[in-house]
Amino acid sequence: MYFDARAAKQLEPDQHLTVADCPGLRLVATKSTKSWTYRYKSPVDGRMKQTKIGDWPAISLAAATVAWEKLRESRNEGQEPVARKRQSSPASNGDMVPQTSAYTVGNVCRDYLEGHVERSRKTKGAKEIARMFKTMLGPLAAQPAETITRAQAFGLIESHAHIPVQAAKLRAELGAAWDYALDAGRLSQNAPNWWRLIMRGKLKSKGKTIEGKRIGKKRVLADQEVGALIPWLPNFSRTVCDVLVLYLWTGTRGAEIVAMEGREVKKESDGWWWTIPKEKTKNERHEDATDLRVPLIGRAEAVVCRRLEVYGDGYLFPATSGAGKHTEQKVIQTAVHFHQPYSKTRPKIIRPRLSVTYWAPHDLRRTVRTMLASMGCADEVAEAVIGHMQEGTKGVYNRHVYDAERRLWLTRISERLEQLSGGR
Repeated sequence: MYFDARAAKQLEPDQHLTVADCPGLRLVATKSTKSWTYRYKSPVDGRMKQTKIGDWPAISLAAATVAWEKLRESRNEGQEPVARKRQSSPASNGDMVPQTSAYTVGNVCRDYLEGHVERSRKTKGAKEIARMFKTMLGPLAAQPAETITRAQAFGLIESHAHIPVQAAKLRAELGAAWDYALDAGRLSQNAPNWWRLIMRGKLKSKGKTIEGKRIGKKRVLADQEVGALIPWLPNFSRTVCDVLVLYLWTGTRGAEIVAMEGREVKKESDGWWWTIPKEKTKNERHEDATDLRVPLIGRAEAVVCRRLEVYGDGYLFPATSGAGKHTEQKVIQTAVHFHQPYSKTRPKIIRPRLSVTYWAPHDLRRTVRTMLASMGCADEVAEAVIGHMQEGTKGVYNRHVYDAERRLWLTRISERLEQLSGGR
């Protein structure tokens, strides 16, 4: 029996998939859900009828098949099949019908979000976890948490196995949410945390596949590609071009660049510096983390000073809509993809296509780190340049700020980038 989960995910409203060897079993898509149904000829009046089994992915193919067999057997015996959404699925243990007053899976996730995630994670990360719970739990969200079986937990995660990174994140966050509910006494101490037990080590990404070509997990641009890309950057909008320049000339993260404010930039005795507040960095949660000091060299200095004249102390990359907001990082990612030769987004729009392909903005940061290593920069300095904290005892005992080293090596990076691009 074959079922293509990726094809199911991409089903458009009013389309359906059939399951081989299960006549009448269909996965039907609407605007908001994808549901298992049994389509059959009524033994009573001979008319074609359809009855719902349950929503996918909360009800797996195996569970839907068992329910289909029962309905088909009932029909063959001359009875009119009746859809019993949860009772027809063995994954629901037959007698588990969620009550509105029960402490549901959705309640567990809500309490975890409000009591832990929103207090300890950055806003962007918290929003992503909330989005994941909202879009990936399906009908399982309404079921009493203590009645979740191992098979149901497996069925949910397995239904997302075609997107292994997201599936692994969902499994990890549900496991943490269960731990939070157990610690808070909202679940009985005998309630198992199946999310910690299922599919351990089995959800591994093999990297992106674009037009049948496997790209891999990581991408570092070669010197020749960097040299070809830099002169091409002005084909992007001014905002996107400037952000990508800062990726290459500073090695900082995209989220840090788009949130840059004029008040964070100062000219000091040795040149221009951008001081990123600790709370804006990925290291915010670490007690020993400090503000990240970034020297602005060459084109980075030119970009920032030009934007300072226009935007002053506020966001240097303000959003086009919404006062007081900055451009989102995904805007830059989307723009890069839009100009790739394989992009099918808005195909009727004619636009220049990138000659350097199969890369994303974050790959430029990885390219800078690799370039530093190839030029002989010591690891601890290179890590400081791109804003990584040193691990273990090194991070505890080494309190050097590396300002001079950052300026030295980003100056060398600027010279190298200009050499590769021929100053274009």
